[in-house]
Amino acid sequence: MLNENIKALRKSKGLSQQELAVKLNVVRQTVSKWEQGLSVPDSDMLICLSEALETPTSALLGENIIVPEVDDLKAISAKLEVINLQLAQKKTTRQKLLHWFLIVLCIATAAVLAILLAIESPYLGWDYSNPETAVLGVAFHSFEWLFIRIAPLILIGAGIGIFLTQKKE
Repeated sequence: MLNENIKALRKSKGLSQQELAVKLNVVRQTVSKWEQGLSVPDSDMLICLSEALETPTSALLGENIIVPEVDDLKAISAKLEVINLQLAQKKTTRQKLLHWFLIVLCIATAAVLAILLAIESPYLGWDYSNPETAVLGVAFHSFEWLFIRIAPLILIGAGIGIFLTQKKE
């Protein structure tokens, strides 16, 4: 069983007996004897062999290794194709969500700007001798001051984002 597994794994990795022997620092005849079942590697060499063949030691000692056939590769290929389609759909969905988020951001920014223009800075007429009104006036003024300076950047950035996330046909 070990001899068959060594041979099957070596061939599946595309290695000759000589190439495997070089990796393990042994002579080719040693690998040949292992594969013919005339001798077995010691425990240290078994670990080195599993590393060289990139497989667990238990697989070398266990059941016969089944090399995947063409049908198995077709099944794997079909599964990968399904996964790629799912990833593409996920990307498209994310792009649509981002596109609509940017549209809503533009509309909300324009609405806030329209509201600020319509109310014409009411905090200027407030009584600032009352501490509560003064704090509210300063907070409102700070929001308006900051929003008026950031809104153009938001609109430009969102507009560019909308353009870039448009569905291309």
